[in-house]
Amino acid sequence: MIVNLTTEGWEVIYHRAHALLAAQLGGQWQRANVPIRFYETLAAISHHDDLEKEWLDNHLTECGAPLDFTLAQIPPEVSLEKLKKHLENSCYRGRWVTMLTSMHICFLNQNKKEVSDEWHDFLETQIKDQNQWQKELGISKEEAERSYQFMQWCDRLSLILVQRQVPEDGRAVEITSGIRQQRYDLRCLENKHLTVEPWPFEEREFTVNVECCHLSDLKYDDNQTLIKALKQAPITSLEWIFSKK
Repeated sequence: MIVNLTTEGWEVIYHRAHALLAAQLGGQWQRANVPIRFYETLAAISHHDDLEKEWLDNHLTECGAPLDFTLAQIPPEVSLEKLKKHLENSCYRGRWVTMLTSMHICFLNQNKKEVSDEWHDFLETQIKDQNQWQKELGISKEEAERSYQFMQWCDRLSLILVQRQVPEDGRAVEITSGIRQQRYDLRCLENKHLTVEPWPFEEREFTVNVECCHLSDLKYDDNQTLIKALKQAPITSLEWIFSKK
């Protein structure tokens, strides 16, 4: 979960909702410059966080507050088994989606290669599988990397939005510089619309949204109490208008 503190309690955005927002952003990309297998890439983006199960595991801090994903501490062996299951499920959407999911997993866990032999073997296997999928799909390593960088760009921009990290006073924040080494910055305009520099989208203006739950209690006795509160929580939509400067 993505958890933001507000003046009225907590704002909770599920990871799968954040992934859908990332796909919305990707869907607005300039049509003349989209990566290959564009719609399959959007499918990978919209499902890249299906690993997160909001009703399982622990979702409370030691103080009883809703646990933001950046504070979660999952044992490496548990995390590894979940990732294997996540990849297995992605196979049902095809090799392209599985390949991009695998590349994302490798990026996020690149520092775990020395944690254990199991992690080392898992990550090495992913590289081999990615090469095999690229060969079977008839694409180059460069084309695969271009599509993954696009996926990472959408994921990063979505996270900036849902984590409320848009700077104030017209200051810019970098999204990524991975797509053909082009740096993209996000900025809030005077009219509160957002813009990306350079502008990468098809339309001059569009709106994206994500749903979030609102919790009024600052702490909860146990996970079941939190789960019940989330299921009964008021839901609103957060919206952002993007405009070409």
